[in-house]
Amino acid sequence: MRRAVLLLLFLASAAQGQTTFDWHLPPGVAPPPVPAGNAMSAAKVELGRRLFYDADLSIDGTTSCATCHEQHRAFTEGNPTHPGVRGAAGRRNVMGLANVGYFAPLTWADPHQQKLETQALVPMMGEHPVEMGMGGQDYELARRLRSDDCYPRMFRAAFPERGGEISTNTVTMALASFERTLLSHDAPYDKYRRGDASALSPTATRGLALFHSLRCDSCHAGDNFTDQKFHRLGLYSETEAEARPARDHGLREVTGTASDEGAIRTPSLRNIALTGPYMHDGSIAKLEDAIRAHLKGGGLRDAELKRLSINFAQQTDLLAFLESLSDREFVTNPELALPRTACGKPL
Repeated sequence: MRRAVLLLLFLASAAQGQTTFDWHLPPGVAPPPVPAGNAMSAAKVELGRRLFYDADLSIDGTTSCATCHEQHRAFTEGNPTHPGVRGAAGRRNVMGLANVGYFAPLTWADPHQQKLETQALVPMMGEHPVEMGMGGQDYELARRLRSDDCYPRMFRAAFPERGGEISTNTVTMALASFERTLLSHDAPYDKYRRGDASALSPTATRGLALFHSLRCDSCHAGDNFTDQKFHRLGLYSETEAEARPARDHGLREVTGTASDEGAIRTPSLRNIALTGPYMHDGSIAKLEDAIRAHLKGGGLRDAELKRLSINFAQQTDLLAFLESLSDREFVTNPELALPRTACGKPL
């Protein structure tokens, strides 16, 4: 009986995928949820990290996940949008990946993208827009990875229960596992929350109070500063909005519902000072300009807020608080960077 109970406990912990994996999280911070079918392991994360930086995941070998998600920019990149392979036009600004394992939905305007394992197919295989251009190339993807001396060994270590299967499915499972380790919990703001009163400057502390008093947290809520909901955005008046042709229908493209016109998921503000340009279309270059745009009413219609006005000193305080959300350890952590070796050999 005792052996049966122990076996059940082991199977339950394995299904959760969190018990035996070391997340390296600060005290009191829970790990991101892990689907039962893709338990975490060091071998799977190592494989996912290498795949994340491998341009062979694109049709012409020019684009990896890291091409658009650069570590020093908190896993986004510095252009309004990024073109896909062979010059295909990009559509929306690249989202940062800090703490992405906690998010659902995962993208700007698709409520169906709830899991990292399936979302990875969008840049790899998607056609609207084309990003990595591997649509219909599942066999070619597996062939490329099998031709590498090291990848078969890494897949066997990561997926022993599947016999080291190399497929689109196991590729996205490994990528998702690595992405769940993109954890950012050591910004000055986090240290302040954990009791270090000196972690925030007086300017940033005033900015934090202002952030709440202005009700910025009505959308940028919680530990990751996003309510993960879709809101209609606009940087101009209702009259101007009606006169301008829509460039991006947002959530309406998926739901077909008129009231969802232009609705976009609230982005996280973690590392926001590093992730410009801003807005879903990358149309605002500087963070201070994004603040001013919101204060003029842009993006606040769903919350039914009146137009807000703050003085220059208060804008400085608010900017200082937002800058305190930058986690320098996250953007320099060598365990998240391009791997230098695989299977004991230099890459």
